[in-house]
Amino acid sequence: MAAIPFGALLYGVFKGKYNYKVLQYTLEFEDLPEAFDAYQITQISDIHSGSFDNAKKIKYGIDLINQQASDLILFTGDLVNNRAEEMLPWIDMFKQLKAKDGKFSILGNHDYGDYIEWDSEISKTKNMQQLEAIHKQLGFDLLQNENRSLEKGNAKIALIGVENWGAGGFKKAGDLEQATTGIAPTDFKIVMSHDPSHWEQKIRKNKTHYHLTLSGHTHGMQFGIEIPGWIKWSPVKWRYTYWAGIYEEAGQFLNVNRGFGFLAYPGRIGIWPEITVITLKRKTIV
Repeated sequence: MAAIPFGALLYGVFKGKYNYKVLQYTLEFEDLPEAFDAYQITQISDIHSGSFDNAKKIKYGIDLINQQASDLILFTGDLVNNRAEEMLPWIDMFKQLKAKDGKFSILGNHDYGDYIEWDSEISKTKNMQQLEAIHKQLGFDLLQNENRSLEKGNAKIALIGVENWGAGGFKKAGDLEQATTGIAPTDFKIVMSHDPSHWEQKIRKNKTHYHLTLSGHTHGMQFGIEIPGWIKWSPVKWRYTYWAGIYEEAGQFLNVNRGFGFLAYPGRIGIWPEITVITLKRKTIV
């Protein structure tokens, strides 16, 4: 009996942390611009490059992302654990990510370097500048409380990227009002926001309708039990109401990605590393 949890922990360390799963969802919207019908988005989150220890497995994960051949790749924060230099050995590998309409990113709570001691504020500022430069090297358009317009002919989608905003003591640099400057109320909107508590507390009940929000952060605690159609459980549910997968309220959707990497415990048990593929569909009005 004692060997069972020990064996699970070992499996999580040696196999589980790179047991990538591609999770596919189709979401329907009545007001999705027709030109974007069947538009495909790949979301990745929580890379945590400072924890990586197997280049072959990371390459496999990147190839798996590219195999989805999505129109868009969106990364929802936590590129590193603490320091920008953690990503340096992995830049050439992650530069290989491809999407025909581009790659966009935001910052997560770990990207700010708030969890370690710095020699000075200047050192911390330089670390952030280096991290921003790395996003650019990777081919990501880093959105820091700003937005971009995805266009097909006369149709468009507003892509909104906010900085980290988290409840319970986490950094609140996110400014949704600033990030949506210039966006019309009738525009179809996709929000990238690292912490799902932002959706819970600020986005879903906002006077503005936000069609889809993409988050990460929770990792599903890297431990739990998931059997599709039957059970989804992790201790993280006692901390976060919305902690993994798709949620919907009043026509507004949230996806909480379980994360590409890992942090603290160097493994995963039951909650596997995730590559999310979301297909947007225009709902037929009968």
